[in-house]
Amino acid sequence: MSATLFSEIQRLFEQTYARVGINLEDCLISRQRCGQLSRLAGASARELSEMARTFLRTSNDRLYVGIYYSRWLIEQLEKHDPRSGVSDANIHSLIAFVEEINHALHASLQFQAGIRRIHCEDFARNLELQARVDTYLVLLLFVAFFRKTQKISRADRRWLRFHLFSSFVPDAYSDPNIRGRYIETAELAAQYTQYLDALNGFRRVEEIRVFHALDYDAKKKHILSLMDSKKPEP
Repeated sequence: MSATLFSEIQRLFEQTYARVGINLEDCLISRQRCGQLSRLAGASARELSEMARTFLRTSNDRLYVGIYYSRWLIEQLEKHDPRSGVSDANIHSLIAFVEEINHALHASLQFQAGIRRIHCEDFARNLELQARVDTYLVLLLFVAFFRKTQKISRADRRWLRFHLFSSFVPDAYSDPNIRGRYIETAELAAQYTQYLDALNGFRRVEEIRVFHALDYDAKKKHILSLMDSKKPEP
């Protein structure tokens, strides 16, 4: 089940942005390998989720990707298949599942575009912000699929927004850099997706393709400019 769900989500992202040229499912790693890579990553890796992680490494001008999902997460998605409905029982597992695919895909696309500083903070924040935006849009598709009208209600959007942007606990992260990363990207993604909600389907796809090509600083400025334009004149 999870492998098929994985490929479906990768294909959806590639249809929106661009093909990465590899099956990202081949990048899945075991718990043992996750432990090895976590130790190599240093102390900051201890702050990351135990449910799912994406590892990136460059060598000889090549990008190496490792994607880890805990057995518990996979069991939750198998028990509560999101293709049969999204609910409180599977929403957090689905978010983690989608975000790691998104991290791997956008890291690969950026590397192909010539970006090599994959361990700088702006690169990490760029991936995190993009993942939150893209995951919100994917979850909207999942929810809409099970609505007879294929439309999303305000209650649906509030529920998704809560779980994506408001339910995490910043104090759970002792590293101030990581804590700041999650706080800032959650706030920016919440603002940007509100703007996206007001666009029609065609215009939304155009907008997120332009957004995807921006670096983190440009993404941040773009979102803040959109918010400023919505403020009423004094």
